[in-house]
Amino acid sequence: MRMLSGGLLSALLVVGVASSVGAREVEASHGTFHVAACAQVVGPVAHCHARIVSDAAGHLLKNLTVHPPAPSGYSPSQLQSAYKITTSGSSSTIVAIVDAYGYTRAETDLGVYRTQYGLPSCTTANLCFKKLNQNGVQGSYPAQDVGWAQESALDLDMASAMCPNCKIYLVEANTASYANLATAVNTSASQGAHAISNSYGGSESGTTTYESAYNHLGIAVTASSGDSGYAAGPQFPATSPHVTAVGGTHLVTSATTRGWTETVWSGAGSGCSRVYAKPSWQHDTGCTRRMEADVSAVADPNTGVSVYGPVNSTTSGWLVFGGTSVAAPLIAGIYGNNGGTVTYGSDPYSHTGNLFDVTSGSNGSCTPTYFCHGVVGYDGPTGLGTPNGTAAF
Repeated sequence: MRMLSGGLLSALLVVGVASSVGAREVEASHGTFHVAACAQVVGPVAHCHARIVSDAAGHLLKNLTVHPPAPSGYSPSQLQSAYKITTSGSSSTIVAIVDAYGYTRAETDLGVYRTQYGLPSCTTANLCFKKLNQNGVQGSYPAQDVGWAQESALDLDMASAMCPNCKIYLVEANTASYANLATAVNTSASQGAHAISNSYGGSESGTTTYESAYNHLGIAVTASSGDSGYAAGPQFPATSPHVTAVGGTHLVTSATTRGWTETVWSGAGSGCSRVYAKPSWQHDTGCTRRMEADVSAVADPNTGVSVYGPVNSTTSGWLVFGGTSVAAPLIAGIYGNNGGTVTYGSDPYSHTGNLFDVTSGSNGSCTPTYFCHGVVGYDGPTGLGTPNGTAAF
């Protein structure tokens, strides 16, 4: 047993779960168990930031009490309600999802999700959906990895939830190396994406070689901040000064005028970059370099979202996901929904009135306090806050 940085008592054990990335660590908080979709990594390799609700042994929870199985977790309409998303974007706008490895059933699984929730069809045939390898080819895809395929399912569903009419492109890097992911990001930009979602991260060490891949003026590049709290340190590519770094919250319904309330998710990443310069629009005074994050959205597995995706290498089903991997594609979808001019991550800083400020909760212990605590105005775990409509993006 150990104490999480956010103050929650967590039981940790390594269990064998069907995934080509190896064993998964089971974490429990507020009585809910969840596992990381992807194993921890070392070196110039990224780790995906999706977490899946499980049982105490690490087995993914599917709804087996209803036939056919029914989804649980927040639906698109609930997420749209929470973040006041009332428009559906343009059918010519492209939101690109960058992930590692292959996802064989991507189009089919996405179709189940969208049909379940009454979203418009998005297929290769109607030119809404496109799957590409990292070099932009529709074919010669990398081998499937279950954990990364689960990440991809989450990303596709969240972008769809926020922008049902956007085109959705899935760009699959050959591996999770920074080099291959950077190639996939550049390919996404060359395909005409308005927003590019990146739900992964890792150490900043040695990343300056790849940072230019995230520098695309006029394109909203979102990156998740991490799932291991403040103690894990800043994560690349979220610390790139050219992206919108997306932190995480705990989202529940409430009797407020908004109808929802949010606090800092204890697992959300935050921190002061050791490598990258502070962008001109970021004005917090405790960090002289790039501060993570800029904005945020739901990420706590205890208030997770509904996803249809791989349960194992042969079967798909309804799962509940958390992690800042929920938040990054959600924000990318809102950028796609807005469809307006993008100047790196500066736009929310000019439209703070269109964000819900998150002022309580923490993801660890820190000095200055705002590095890891929700406070009035800007803070590390949630940035400027969460979407209040599309106008901040």
